[in-house]
Amino acid sequence: MANTVVTRTFRARIRNHSQVRDDLDSLGFAASKLWNVGRWTAQRVWDACGQIPGANALTAYLKKHERYADLHSQSSQRVLQELGEAFTSWVGKRENGDTKANPPGYRKRNGDHPRSTVTFKQAGFKHDAPNNRLRLSKGKNLKESWSDFVLCEYEVIGPPETTIENVQQVRAVYEHGEWRLHVVCQVEIDSPDAPGNDVAGIDLGICNVAAVSFGDESLLYPGGALKEDEYYFAKKRAECDKSTSREARRLDQRRTDRRTHFLHTLSKAIVEECVERDVGTIVVGDLAGIREDDDTGEPTNWGDHGNLDLHGWAFDRLTSMLTYKAERRGIEVKLVSERDTSKSCSACGRTADSQRVERGLYVCEECGLVANTDSNGAENIRQQVLPNPPQDRDNGWLAQPAVRLFDRSEGCFAPREQVTNREP
Repeated sequence: MANTVVTRTFRARIRNHSQVRDDLDSLGFAASKLWNVGRWTAQRVWDACGQIPGANALTAYLKKHERYADLHSQSSQRVLQELGEAFTSWVGKRENGDTKANPPGYRKRNGDHPRSTVTFKQAGFKHDAPNNRLRLSKGKNLKESWSDFVLCEYEVIGPPETTIENVQQVRAVYEHGEWRLHVVCQVEIDSPDAPGNDVAGIDLGICNVAAVSFGDESLLYPGGALKEDEYYFAKKRAECDKSTSREARRLDQRRTDRRTHFLHTLSKAIVEECVERDVGTIVVGDLAGIREDDDTGEPTNWGDHGNLDLHGWAFDRLTSMLTYKAERRGIEVKLVSERDTSKSCSACGRTADSQRVERGLYVCEECGLVANTDSNGAENIRQQVLPNPPQDRDNGWLAQPAVRLFDRSEGCFAPREQVTNREP
């Protein structure tokens, strides 16, 4: 076994919550106030010149503002970075055809500021590991004589033997009526030996969230359950009186939780299938920049429906989950370009748009290969790390991939026939 350093986030309860609650409340309120100041400033610039200032410009402009000094400087920077990211996300949605998307709003509820998440970077905290304590810095305006920090005694949520070391970042998060700590650490783990030397290729998509090729068989993971959730929660949210109401927030949280569960379950299922087949390397198509045109850098127009689906496509998150779950089983994950993998024949290499006969069918005009489009793409991705990909072999499995459906009753992926025949 080899040692590998990975990044992990641990959730922790605050044991002395009653003693530090007021201090954490003041920091959470201060983060909301700074957000609102940044939002107001961005609106003024926007109205004046039609441009939305980025996070760096907002930080430079507001450094001397009174609200900036309510938090540690790094914590204030993070609040404005989050605002900049929210504006970037909104602009992306509008450019991709979502006319209902609204810009980030002010953080107020019935006239009161909510408790926002506060992030503490390296200079903003000190960790007393032997005593399970974290000292979180206050801003200059909130310091009272010697009490210039918040001393939190924590208890990790998880196995009793879990220890926190090499802390990189701490987030104070208000969850379900109390403050919790999210502690980001670098952890050294024992990476087991790879299950084998075989290679699997994964093509990420929208209709089929993932297609996996093992070289002699292929698996498809449709995203129908994910789309059904999106449509259901969008419909229910539209019935809410206000987009900021408690019911709307509850629906948003449920939608997020169900998407997270789906992606975790999917990534775990794929890794387990790879372990069973002695896979030592997983090759994933890198979709960075899929939303932009390669030549102009402008957003690619996939049509109204396609643009909405593409913007909500969580491929980065799925790749991240696959990577760390594979690491635990000793499997290496590589990212390769997916350019032209859906147009090229995995048997002879010929590339042409016309060979994609329809959404799920690929027919090669050169060698006559008939294949499922996503399975063919996954095989092309797999072959990018093979020194001499085999050419003379049976390709029938490309045309008839096995399908794994998400079974809501069990919360897992299973063969199509099992999910179809199972009683509701």
